[in-house]
Amino acid sequence: MSKNTLIRALSRDGYVDVIAADSTAMVEEARRIHSTRPTATAALGRLLTAASMMGSDLKSDDASVTLRVKGSGEIGTILCTADRTASARGTVANPLCDPPRKPSGKLDVGAAVGNDGTLEVIRDLGFGEPYAGRVPLVSGEIAEDLTSYFFRSEQTPTVLGLGVLTESERVLAAGGYLIRLLPGAPDRVIDELERCAPLFVPVTELLSGGAGPEEIVKLLLPGFDMEILPDSKREVAYRCRCSRERVARALISMGQKELFRFAEECREEPAEIKCEFCTKKYVFTSGDLLALARAARSEDGSGEEG
Repeated sequence: MSKNTLIRALSRDGYVDVIAADSTAMVEEARRIHSTRPTATAALGRLLTAASMMGSDLKSDDASVTLRVKGSGEIGTILCTADRTASARGTVANPLCDPPRKPSGKLDVGAAVGNDGTLEVIRDLGFGEPYAGRVPLVSGEIAEDLTSYFFRSEQTPTVLGLGVLTESERVLAAGGYLIRLLPGAPDRVIDELERCAPLFVPVTELLSGGAGPEEIVKLLLPGFDMEILPDSKREVAYRCRCSRERVARALISMGQKELFRFAEECREEPAEIKCEFCTKKYVFTSGDLLALARAARSEDGSGEEG
């Protein structure tokens, strides 16, 4: 099975919903693009995987989900966004952040992120105004913070596991699982889920042992009759949606006056604009910027410059 696979399963009684993902290749691509050190790789990879799983829940091709973690730690802001295909992209303010490991030898993501800050979830359904929810960080470890978000903002009891295993910078395993108790679940379902709790081991242990997403569902919830939804499988990827046209639209949004000023500044040397998600560079000459400034003036309804 591909190292970039996500599946969704539902208990046959309709009370337990699970998303499981192996995001190893996607997180490794993020590490390569942003040249992250191990702890920054783990932090970005966890949030990227969570965004991918949450994105797979979306119903519209135009919809997206964005996760923003802004803590007090040296890593700064981490931003990830995904669509309904479960493809995701992300960025981290300080890709070189790599504090000392915990006494256990594990990466200290909580120290890198810090527990004084916020987690913001923005859902754009493709119509109307996007919905944003924000909660204080609990630990900076990402999974615990998102679990708090689901409980506080969506009143959904959730078990969330996220993990990234690295060796010599390279990502060996990355993935996650999202287990949700759906409305109306009787006490017997809740009790059975509690009995499964000791099986909720780090996802990288399961992946390193050779388990894929389907096996992860079975290993975590042996007491449930889970059905893998046939249309739920996704081949996720690190995919940036930037283009020269998108960058041009962003420049136009600066307004006509700012663009004329920018064009003047770039008479001697063209502007080089780098995408924060994939680091691709787009070059705009002074003439390009003047043309965008005139387009901006036209869009304002004030007519062409004459």
